[in-house]
Amino acid sequence: MNSQEIRESFIQFFTTKDHRFVRSAPVIPWDDPTLLFTNAGMNQFKPYFLGEVTPEFRRAVNSQKCIRVSGKHNDLEEVGRDTYHHTFFEMLGNWSFGDYYKAEAIQWAWELVTEIWGLDKNRLWATVYQDDDEAFELWTKVTDIDPARVLRFGAKENFWEMGETGPCGPCSEIHYFIGDDLSRQAADGVNTSPEYWELWNLVFMQNYRDTDGTLSPLPEKHVDTGAGLERIVAVLQGKQSNYDTDLFTPIISRIETLTGESYASQPTPMRVIADHVRMLTLALADGAMPSNEGRGYVLRRILRRAARFGKMLHMESPFIYQLVDEVESILGSVYPEIADRKKHVQQVIQAEEKSFNETLNRGLNHFERIVAHLSTDTISGAEAFRLYDTYGFPLDLTQLMARERNLQVDEEGFHQAMEAQKSRAKAAGKFRADTSSIEWQVVTGGSNSRFIGYDHTRAEATIRKIAHQNGHVWLVLDQTPFYAESGGQIGDQGTITAANLDLKVLDTQKVNQEIVHICDGDEPDSWAHSTRVLCQVDEKRRNDTRRNHTATHLLHKALKEVLGDHVHQAGSLVTPDYLRFDLTHFEKISSDQIQQVERLVNEQIIRNTPLDITTKSFDEAREEGAEALFGEKYGDEVRVVTVGSYSKELCGGTHVDRTGDIGLCKIIEESSLAAGIRRIVAVTGTAAFTLFQEKGDRLTRLAGLLNCREEDLENRIEQLLDKNRELEKARFQSARETISLPDLFRESRVIEGIPVLVHTFTDRNGKELKEIGDRILQQWDRGIAVLASLTGDKPQLVVVVTPALQKTGYHAGTIARQIGKTIGGGGGGKQHLATAGGKNEAGWKSFLETSHTFFTDLIKSMKE
Repeated sequence: MNSQEIRESFIQFFTTKDHRFVRSAPVIPWDDPTLLFTNAGMNQFKPYFLGEVTPEFRRAVNSQKCIRVSGKHNDLEEVGRDTYHHTFFEMLGNWSFGDYYKAEAIQWAWELVTEIWGLDKNRLWATVYQDDDEAFELWTKVTDIDPARVLRFGAKENFWEMGETGPCGPCSEIHYFIGDDLSRQAADGVNTSPEYWELWNLVFMQNYRDTDGTLSPLPEKHVDTGAGLERIVAVLQGKQSNYDTDLFTPIISRIETLTGESYASQPTPMRVIADHVRMLTLALADGAMPSNEGRGYVLRRILRRAARFGKMLHMESPFIYQLVDEVESILGSVYPEIADRKKHVQQVIQAEEKSFNETLNRGLNHFERIVAHLSTDTISGAEAFRLYDTYGFPLDLTQLMARERNLQVDEEGFHQAMEAQKSRAKAAGKFRADTSSIEWQVVTGGSNSRFIGYDHTRAEATIRKIAHQNGHVWLVLDQTPFYAESGGQIGDQGTITAANLDLKVLDTQKVNQEIVHICDGDEPDSWAHSTRVLCQVDEKRRNDTRRNHTATHLLHKALKEVLGDHVHQAGSLVTPDYLRFDLTHFEKISSDQIQQVERLVNEQIIRNTPLDITTKSFDEAREEGAEALFGEKYGDEVRVVTVGSYSKELCGGTHVDRTGDIGLCKIIEESSLAAGIRRIVAVTGTAAFTLFQEKGDRLTRLAGLLNCREEDLENRIEQLLDKNRELEKARFQSARETISLPDLFRESRVIEGIPVLVHTFTDRNGKELKEIGDRILQQWDRGIAVLASLTGDKPQLVVVVTPALQKTGYHAGTIARQIGKTIGGGGGGKQHLATAGGKNEAGWKSFLETSHTFFTDLIKSMKE
């Protein structure tokens, strides 16, 4: 069987045993802040195991996309060096949520492995937890395995735990002997010899571990199994390496074609690249983006690790992006998001490869200088961090190059330097809280959180439970018209009242699939006598939000039409005041393109098309062309919002009845959010009308100030600018004639053998400073110059490094950034010329006093 048939046979086997097929969750667990990536099949079912949510079904089966590159499951260093570690893999799994237990799990696993897949029983071994007599006896009772092949092991091998506390339990594993000689098998080889491969882990969740380590029985027992598809495929296809299966061979063949190298002679680099491009493709298709923090940093280091191994194959130009086609051909039919976002994925990878190539050579030069001046066999953490911070080298890349020289890297020192760097994390939202610590008071029994807000903004309800959290009252009702924040749309506000109750709803959130109303106001003496309440949503606020949400759908479609099909939504925020839309696009959106988008959106508004909102199966909606969004997890039934023949998206938000209800849409901002991501902000309805009024009034006032008609404003301003440029040019020429470079050079000081010039001008702008810097570069043989001028009380600087010093590694941008930090600002630029700025004159004066020390330390560090 090929890999697709093997995956399908697993799913089909369990669906015939009444398991619900559940699509893979995204590899980016947007709704679980404890994880960078989805790393196991059970992640999306965690609320079921924790008892936070009642399962919709008792049995489930799926193939889950997983990434393991950090923390407990950090396989990165082994990837490519052996034949079975991966950063991305698929986890086949079946689950029972309080339904069947050990007997069925063991029996069905054996049936699938031996009867459906036909594996040789004389190569199979089973392991159980040492104290799990039940599982030990079941193996010989419900299967025909040789009892001598059922082995007991300790907690390290056969006891699974979700964390230090929480659900846990014994597990049973199926192992497969891959050796040539069946007679050489022995029990002591299991879990020790590489010839015994673990195929499948059956976890029996029957305990809860408390904070003191005590184990207590769970009210319901669960089954959680996991089998790595890559290893299963290798066994069924008779391969000794996962990389020799059809999950990898098309990618490796393409690498051979692109590089002109053979896999036989260069196995490790090709395995690394083949693995990493799979991980990158799936992560980018699910909405992750490379950056310098969090999961974005993980993606960037994975990509740069692949690019570094590409250098071993003599690939100097970007090429990894060309392998995405092969990933799509292997996995695209199973995970359609790959095909949907392939162009975006390719553009991101290509841009990152190009960026890395630009910094790699400079970083390699600096690495060589570090190695040349080492007095020990260890590269300091500070130097490793400098390679990361200045040249973009991930730590593991520095470690890789160090190992090639039989050197080590001070990893602890690197992390200390990383922690010392200013954190760029932003504060969480004001109503976010640790929901695990909520102490709920049950007021009435029964089901809760039925949302009726699509049809009603005012309704009676019954309080189910209350809690007090962070100074607010939290309410859960049996039914509610309040929309809970989801899909980018913020939560409703309004009031909840009764005879002795008057609460203002500040926000509405979802906590473990329950709708929670976060309130302030007068509480009753006894909640037991105030169970029936009247809910009133703030209708104006809701209507403004509805306008912006429907406009977001129209905007998404218009952006695709104007910019291309590579455009995908990468995030959104829908509020009553404005909408914010993040999209995948690699260059600034021009004014003409923005006008085209606005025209298309407003044409749809003018048509006053009625919206068609239906509920149907996910597969049916996708077949009809409905747009599924980055990172969203959809159930079997989805809500489809259709605007005529123009737009069709999966969406659970609130919308207008007809496009004309939006009134008007105007884009007010376009900016860069990250590499490959643009952000658009727009307003609709009354806010857009008010904006046009204000702009019209402003034009009228400007025309009055310039004593011209509104239609002549542009020409009038051009005339004033031309006149101002002429005055600037005359002033600039006059200033240039007053500057004597020989006099400036005489001010320079020789520090550690290098001439250094630091000079402060009065009344010079940034353009003039750059011009002086250019003249210095042309006429000075060797040196570093820092030219400053005070504009008001804020210093602006230009740093220049002559060509002779550039060749030895000095970089004006790096020096400018360092000086910028010392004067309370920032800086950066090119190797020969860069700029910096500070917040006040005192910072510059302080630098002047310590400049000699600054450059002494800088030059000494470059010589080390």
